[in-house]
Amino acid sequence: MSFDNVYEAITEENDARWAFGTGFEDPLSGVDTSVPSGVDAAQLAAYCLMLGDDALIFSHRLQEWCTNAPELEDEVAIANIALDLLGQARLLLARAGKADGSGRSEDSYAFQRPENEFRNVRLAELGGGHFGHLIARLFVFSTWRLALFQRLVSSVDPVLAAIADKGIKELTYHRDYAAQWLVRLGDGTPLSHSRMQEGLDEVWPYVGELFRTHATEFVDAASLRPEFDLVLDQALSAATLSRPVSGELAGVSGRTGRDGIHTESFGYLLAELQSVARAMPDARW
Repeated sequence: MSFDNVYEAITEENDARWAFGTGFEDPLSGVDTSVPSGVDAAQLAAYCLMLGDDALIFSHRLQEWCTNAPELEDEVAIANIALDLLGQARLLLARAGKADGSGRSEDSYAFQRPENEFRNVRLAELGGGHFGHLIARLFVFSTWRLALFQRLVSSVDPVLAAIADKGIKELTYHRDYAAQWLVRLGDGTPLSHSRMQEGLDEVWPYVGELFRTHATEFVDAASLRPEFDLVLDQALSAATLSRPVSGELAGVSGRTGRDGIHTESFGYLLAELQSVARAMPDARW
């Protein structure tokens, strides 16, 4: 059927939902999602849930910068990075539902879990602050996640390996975008330099958590640290910034976001993220 304009096309009675966000197909539709022999299905599901939660929550934080970035081009760039991570979250959460046999959808994981069931690193949930804070979070997160995904391409689970392979292309851009701003601000004016250093100092206490290997992880998180430090030191040198010296924040009894222990702001983030789905659980739009 032809239409005079795009608005008629997206509101056509039998095909309206695609334009507004629901009614999507299973992101793993047509993919063999059987768990490989010798792989613990519960452990695979738990690991995909961790990585999916990282992407989902950080994507939400990035979306908060729409209309708040310093330039229109940066608003578009940050929104696209958020969409990349949202796509990763959909795939990983869907993989978790297939692996554990529950068949739960990515929407179910995102909108129907309480705070203590989320397994994202706490760095992903940090919000607020100025643009220097955002760039520090994005640079640290993308540098760590890129190193992780580069190892996951040889995962024993072919679905996880394929998700990682696709994500590497996206994360390479994310890291490059953040690094360019890190250098631009750090090696800029005295004010921009101090703001960028302030952003790094505030993020640093949450860095140690990224390299604490959890029992359910498929990659030894500690093995990522040398590569992370090398990239960080190169960027800091170019940006004339100093490596922060503040220590790592401990969770409750040594537990972290991977164990369901989150920052005070996380509950507010989740309330906003889940508000519509919880208020109208059967809504389709």
